[in-house]
Amino acid sequence: MYGWENTVLQVFTVALLTDLATGLGVLPFVFVKNNMSKRWQGIASAVAGGMMISASVFSLANEAIVHGSVLEAVAGMLAGALFFTQVANRVENNNWQIGNLSASDSKQAILILTAMFIHSIPEGVAIGVGYATGDLRFGILLALAIAVHNIPEGIAITLPLYTRGISLWKCSWFAILTSVPQPVLAVPSFLLVSVFKVLLPFGLGFAGGAMIYLVVSELIPNSLSGCSKEETAWGVMVGLVLMLLITSGLGL
Repeated sequence: MYGWENTVLQVFTVALLTDLATGLGVLPFVFVKNNMSKRWQGIASAVAGGMMISASVFSLANEAIVHGSVLEAVAGMLAGALFFTQVANRVENNNWQIGNLSASDSKQAILILTAMFIHSIPEGVAIGVGYATGDLRFGILLALAIAVHNIPEGIAITLPLYTRGISLWKCSWFAILTSVPQPVLAVPSFLLVSVFKVLLPFGLGFAGGAMIYLVVSELIPNSLSGCSKEETAWGVMVGLVLMLLITSGLGL
């Protein structure tokens, strides 16, 4: 009994550390003053968008196919995009505001945080399922890879928020908040692996679809409003390649 309880505690602790790793994404901005011009804000949105597209296609959608089928991945992506459409409409029809941000900036911030929160749900499931294989070393390595992967995700969250006046301290907490599903769902996934494993492909696709919809509907239009089409295109490319190199290096 002790060994079983000890493993559950280890699953939760490791998943919690992967969550906290997302907050480290603010570190590169410690050396950057928050006085970016409209042009650089647009480029930042493009880079963040490229990172999110890369994570959605090369990590989430690819893993959905590996763990399930193309149809499950596609169904999940379409469901994620449809769900996020409803979320965006709900945010649009409410006057929610974050700090001193304008209504439009607050809307975008809420949508970014929501999309990344959804993105963290299947990652939490993956940690639990990884541990449930019985190979604790595999579970630890998978969690470590996700933790390192969460750092650039924290950068992708911070990029558009910091340029709009949100402090690094708040950006860090927002980033950590988006990864809360990881420690929350890791233990249930470990205990009920047969149930969660079946849902994993659809969940991965769902998160990918939601993030792609966010990028196309919010980040790219915002980028185009601040910089040229060429700068937006290159910003997306840089972000996409950067995230691809990271995920490939981690074997995700």
